[in-house]
Formats: sequence, C-alpha cells, structure tokens
Amino acid sequence: MRVAAVLLVLLALAGCGGTVQVEPPRPEGEAAAACDRLAPLVPETLDGEERGTSEPASPYVAVWGSGVIALRCGVPRPARMAPTDQLQEIGGVGWFSDPDKPALFTAVTDTAYVEVTIGGEHVPAEVLTDLSKPIAQATAPAA
Repeated sequence: MRVAAVLLVLLALAGCGGTVQVEPPRPEGEAAAACDRLAPLVPETLDGEERGTSEPASPYVAVWGSGVIALRCGVPRPARMAPTDQLQEIGGVGWFSDPDKPALFTAVTDTAYVEVTIGGEHVPAEVLTDLSKPIAQATAPAA
C-alpha cells in the first residue's frame, strides 16, 4: 500500500519543478550501513536526468529529474516476491519486477533491498544497469 502511494506521488510530480515528496525508508543494522555506503555512489546524472532533491531530506532517497526516477534504499522485502520468483540479473544485482507495478523494481541483495521507480519515458534496463554497479559495491558483504 505504501509503495503504491509513493509511486502515485512520484508519477504525479513528474514534470513539476522543485522538490519531490518521497517517504524515506527506515533501514536498520546492516541495511542502514549498506545504504549509507550507497548514498555517495549514486550518479549525479541518470539516463539524461539531473539529480534532484527530495523532501524530507534523507540519505536513503535519491531522485533524478522531477522525480521521474527515484531510489529508496533499505525498503522492506517486496510483499509479492515469492521464493520461487526469477530475478533479472543486471550487473551482478538481482532485480525483482512486480507484475502489478510495471514502473517499480527492487534490487535484492544480501544486505538491503533497494527500490527504484522509473517513469515511462525511460528505459528500465538502462537505468537499472547504471544503478547496479553502485548498488553491488555498497551492498557487498564485508570481507
């Protein structure tokens, strides 16, 4: 339910200027540490969109453009994801795509779930490819 609300807000704000309203997740423990490592690694430009700002400000949220692309690190495991679901692997990261929410993708890692919402004018594979390297780097288990 909460994911749907975030998606609706992001899509409603796409094309509007200014700060984008995004509810930040509240990761704990190892997930919070991974998300803290991810924050400085995400690109300033993603699929032609410049990095924007979100409200409330959070190190666990990144937006590009006017919210047409949004990332939330440290979200809960997707409710609809079954143990038998196939993940699409891109750049060493497994991505879950909820068939009921075609604009929503979740990176499934050992340390954190990273949710990405992608507006219709962008090609998901390109966005996920650009985000997979920093996500893999930030969520790699400590040696």
